[in-house]
Amino acid sequence: MSSVKLIPLLLLSLLAGCSDERASFYIAGSDHALSVVRQQQFFWEKKAEFILVAARMPDCMRRHHLGSAPLDSRIEVYSPGNDAWIVKQGKRMFVTETRTCEGFAKLDAEPEGGTGPLVGTFEDQAGKLVFVPAPAAPAAR
Repeated sequence: MSSVKLIPLLLLSLLAGCSDERASFYIAGSDHALSVVRQQQFFWEKKAEFILVAARMPDCMRRHHLGSAPLDSRIEVYSPGNDAWIVKQGKRMFVTETRTCEGFAKLDAEPEGGTGPLVGTFEDQAGKLVFVPAPAAPAAR
C-alpha cells in the first residue's frame, strides 16, 4: 500500500480519538453502586459529557445525564440516607436514589435537611477517572 493511501487512514485515526472512562463507588458490593462515565469526543477537547449510573442489581440500573463539564471536574457524592444520593459537580447539584434507580432530579439549592456526609469524590488523577473515598471521621471519645 502506498504512503499516499495511508494518509487518510492516519487522519481518521486522529479523529477517532474519543475517550470513555468509568469509575465506581461500591455501596454494598459490586451489585449496588454509583458509577460515573466520562466521555470525551475528541482528544483535544477540554470538556466531556458526564453520565451517572445508579445500580442495585438485579433490581435496577439507570443512566442519568449530568451534562458537559471540564475534563478535570470533581463530582462529590453525599449520603443523606435511605438509598438517596446527592451528587455535586461544580455549582450543579442532583439527587438520585438506588431503591428503584428511577429517581433523578436537578436541585436548585441544597436540600433543607442538608446533603448528608460526604462519602467520596469522582476525580481525575493523572488523566484517569477514579473514585476517592472520603476520609473516615475520627472516632468519638
